[in-house]
Amino acid sequence: MTYSWVLLPVGIAMMGYAIYYLIVYGGKQSITQEQLQPKLPQPQFVRLGTPEPKESWSPKSIIKEFNLTKQSITDISQPQIQPEKTEGLKSYFSYLIKAWKLTLQEKEIITFAFLQLASIAIGYYLWVQMLCWIPPEVWRSAEHSRHASWPDFILLLWSFVCVGVAALPLSIFSACIGVVYFLRRQGYPSTIAACLKIVLTQIWSLWVFQWMDGWITVNQILERLPKKNSRGTPAKRVLSEVLYFAWKLGTIGIMPALITGRGLVESCRGSISVVKTKFIDAAKLRIGYSFLCWIVGISAYIGTIFLFTYGHFIPPHAEIYGFIYTFYFWAGVPLLVAAALIGLFLRPAYIIGSCELYAQYLTENNKTIMLPQPPSKSISALVFFVILCALVAIVFLYRAPLGINAVLSVPYK
Repeated sequence: MTYSWVLLPVGIAMMGYAIYYLIVYGGKQSITQEQLQPKLPQPQFVRLGTPEPKESWSPKSIIKEFNLTKQSITDISQPQIQPEKTEGLKSYFSYLIKAWKLTLQEKEIITFAFLQLASIAIGYYLWVQMLCWIPPEVWRSAEHSRHASWPDFILLLWSFVCVGVAALPLSIFSACIGVVYFLRRQGYPSTIAACLKIVLTQIWSLWVFQWMDGWITVNQILERLPKKNSRGTPAKRVLSEVLYFAWKLGTIGIMPALITGRGLVESCRGSISVVKTKFIDAAKLRIGYSFLCWIVGISAYIGTIFLFTYGHFIPPHAEIYGFIYTFYFWAGVPLLVAAALIGLFLRPAYIIGSCELYAQYLTENNKTIMLPQPPSKSISALVFFVILCALVAIVFLYRAPLGINAVLSVPYK
């Protein structure tokens, strides 16, 4: 619990920094008419104005759209020739150079990248806190049990909520990097205020997509980790990777579509069209980015081994059951180092690359997309986010009176 009291002020400070930018730059500042005047030649296809009509959606309908997106890309990619890793790396490095050049010109990309890292750190260490609430004897009983218990269900729900808490700021700041590209491409000045004004119009859709994408990504990372007594077969692991690649490839155009005024349903369908018409380019971008992320991830795994080998965080010959929280707390260090490398150097290039593919798709199909002014929807999403954070705080502070500690102490059968 000592770590919790050290971590809590740090998490609050990081979240406060993010909220500061949202409120001060996103709420108090406005885009002036002078800012809206292109500094470069006339815009090619994007302009500020009234967005196109959007199809309404519900949680059930959008989950169906997400599943259709993944299945459609699986069907598309089967008859296609997959690019080699060398081709993917070559393609990705071209976007990497563009991203670095754009970052030197537009310094707010660095700010957005750091805020993404802060969002991931808060989500991870918020999740870690519940591990401290589960007694060692419960962890010990779980090793030899093949049945689910109450701690499983509560930890699963807590994990889902933590991903959601991190997903909102992560979606906002990731989308802002894409907006920097679009504004710069069209000749408009890129400022934190301008980016947030555009992104906040789509805050609900961006949040839902990032929440779903984050949940799938977290589960896939956990699936890849070595497990004791793993029941997964090599065929199942290959299938899991194929489906994950299909999801990531199929959703490559969702964020660019959202930040250029499309609805969530239209963005899912539009992303499929982007991949269909530009499959090789999209696959190269995804393969190159994934390969480098794999290298960073494996390095983080090796770094974790060295950290615990020489760090002496767990006493020699001690049972791990009493140090589950300690293990995951310190394992977050190499994890966040890896997240920093990806978030600061690799991910901006991937976002900019996906936006460029989407821009090419729009240009080739003579489509004009609006960058709308912010409606009141952003306020409702932020209110819901504050309520969600308040519920998390209540669980954190009053878990004993609420009976959560008692439920987490129920051993496995």
